[in-house]
Amino acid sequence: MIRYKIVNFLRDAFPFIAVIVLWRLSLSFWNPAGILAIIPIFYCSFVKPVPWFTPFAMTFCFLIDYRFDTLFYWTIMYCLFYAINGFQTFFDITRIDKNALHVFMVFFGISTLILSLLHINIENIIRAIWLFAWVSTLYIPITALIKKVYDDR
Repeated sequence: MIRYKIVNFLRDAFPFIAVIVLWRLSLSFWNPAGILAIIPIFYCSFVKPVPWFTPFAMTFCFLIDYRFDTLFYWTIMYCLFYAINGFQTFFDITRIDKNALHVFMVFFGISTLILSLLHINIENIIRAIWLFAWVSTLYIPITALIKKVYDDR
């Protein structure tokens, strides 16, 4: 009985743990400022909403901003997309196939493009292209893992 409760608790806590781990595993080339944490933040906020995840997601967007030395940029982008998603009635993100990869690519692509255009030079453009390609590639395995652990009850 206790083992069952512990396993259920860990399954419920997995999206939160995934964000913390991905944010902490920050490396300058592979995961700058813990940006990979944006994947579970997006997935657990918009595609498969997790109860009480929004304040947690906003906090970690702020922490990504802190490490990136951007002043509330990712937090504002998250809140803006959260507001747009709240007002939309045209399509339902929770029912889109491939864990809404295309919607994530639009969100992350626009955010990365705006960030790279603030100080435009060839190095920032190449870094933005690499970051977009890398994060978009890792979106499917990370969301599949979250889906498998969190939804497997």
